[in-house]
Amino acid sequence: MVLDESVSERRKAEGRTVSRGQEAPGGLWDSVKKAAFVIGSGILFLAAFGNSLTWHLQKFWGASGDFWQNLWTKVYVAFEGHDAALFFIGTMLAPTLAFWGCNLLLLVVDTTGKPSFITRYRIQQDKNNPVDPVKLRQAVKTVLFNHMFISGPMVVVVYLLMSWRGDPCGPELPTFHWALMELAVFSMLEELLFYYSHRLFHHPSLYKHFHKQHHEWTAPIGLVSIYAHPLEHVISNTLPVVIGPVILGSHISSTCMWYCLALVSTTISHCGYHLPFLPSPEFHDFHHLRFNQCFGVFGVLDRLHGTDAKFRETKQYERHVLLTSFTPLTQSIPDSPKKSQ
Repeated sequence: MVLDESVSERRKAEGRTVSRGQEAPGGLWDSVKKAAFVIGSGILFLAAFGNSLTWHLQKFWGASGDFWQNLWTKVYVAFEGHDAALFFIGTMLAPTLAFWGCNLLLLVVDTTGKPSFITRYRIQQDKNNPVDPVKLRQAVKTVLFNHMFISGPMVVVVYLLMSWRGDPCGPELPTFHWALMELAVFSMLEELLFYYSHRLFHHPSLYKHFHKQHHEWTAPIGLVSIYAHPLEHVISNTLPVVIGPVILGSHISSTCMWYCLALVSTTISHCGYHLPFLPSPEFHDFHHLRFNQCFGVFGVLDRLHGTDAKFRETKQYERHVLLTSFTPLTQSIPDSPKKSQ
């Protein structure tokens, strides 16, 4: 009886400790503290070096500003009275060329296994060597469909919304500081919308009908970044990217640059190769491998919600850095030896 009472009192004490926010490592409070530390450190860094950095960049921008403005003026005059055509060139043609330019180069490596200089950086070394041609053809068909029949109509809607707000193809280019601020806002909105919509599509009632298609590729390649069910492509792939320019009423130059960056970035995240001097794709590659980890873009919300806990215990997490040498991280940070059975 005394033992039972002791156990009961200890459990109550533990409950009081948790209620005060002192959760065990890995809990929500721990994630909040770590996220606050990461964000706070970033703010302090920007406060310390931001003025100096932006001064140098602004100096460069100002020195070349007349060049870009004059170039844009020529384009603007050439398309005078045809704003819709100019908008679609900037938001459809240019991003599409950026996406397919990157992916055609990657497809050469994926289908031929050459050059070996690139294949040695493959993250999942025993996969896609070479890629399955049947799966690849299916992916190409879906990607082309999403481009033409999903992204295309959404760009029309975006144009109507932005034209209603103002002139997205105006004669004046945005200032450097405004363009920089816009990219920061776009990135934050993408992280928020993509994380929660992506995690929603992992709910069992939605996953089997929609998101399972994307996860047919447990070892992704660049092209499958937009290999998805049409509904998912609207809500989780396209909406998080287009919402920022619509809210801010951005100029076509900022919008075009952001769309290109977003498509190239998601291609790198899915490419399957951790290449030197490019952003690390380990985070999202691990998501395709394990399904229930790493839902976001930058990892801030994953740290906040603890959905990167298992990832942080892996070799992939140790390799989740910018590679600044030509030695593959699978060699410099090799997998742990498998335990003998």
